[in-house]
Amino acid sequence: MSKLFLISGLGADERLFKNLDLSGFEVVPVTWIEPEKQDTLTTYATKLIYQFGIEAGASIIGVSLGGMLTVEIAKQVQLQHAIIISSIKSKTEAPWYFAFFRNVPVYKLLSGGFVQKMGPIVRPLFGKFTGSKETPMFFSMLKNSNPIFLKWAMGAALHWNGEPAPYKINHIVGDTDLIFNHKLISNAIVIPKGDHVMVYSRAKEISPIIRNILNG
Repeated sequence: MSKLFLISGLGADERLFKNLDLSGFEVVPVTWIEPEKQDTLTTYATKLIYQFGIEAGASIIGVSLGGMLTVEIAKQVQLQHAIIISSIKSKTEAPWYFAFFRNVPVYKLLSGGFVQKMGPIVRPLFGKFTGSKETPMFFSMLKNSNPIFLKWAMGAALHWNGEPAPYKINHIVGDTDLIFNHKLISNAIVIPKGDHVMVYSRAKEISPIIRNILNG
């Protein structure tokens, strides 16, 4: 059985996937390792490949930032299946604010610790997950994130070269995602009323889609 790696988004961890039905697969959560200042998403993806032993024939599910890293891994390793959720697969799908914050890099003035404290401000962007009884989990994931990683990841994502993978990336996006606009995204399965954390909040609907891809 080939391994199925899970890569979460910025400020999150493997708990984001807890509601998915991945029974029957050898699941390996990918945890964040501390980056070096000069790392790009490409070089960081290389480190994840070696750190977790991601080999040809493996499959990956990546959410948000994890989806962008999945694309980078797919350009270095021939994956059996690459699935990205609430993410983008190339620079042509990036929202307008990527270019804005590259030109006006206010994120450089923010510390990772400050970003952790912004949870109450940014949580409405993520969707229904943050308005439920699971809100404490959202804050717990953000609190447990490495501040150095948080600050690095913001810059690395904004400056992602965004070159597409050489083979198909299976893409799932919600039409109410406030982080990535589904109208800018092509060749994707669009989930009606799906938000940025639908991998958690809409897991019952998304699980069959994922299983169909993995078993296909």
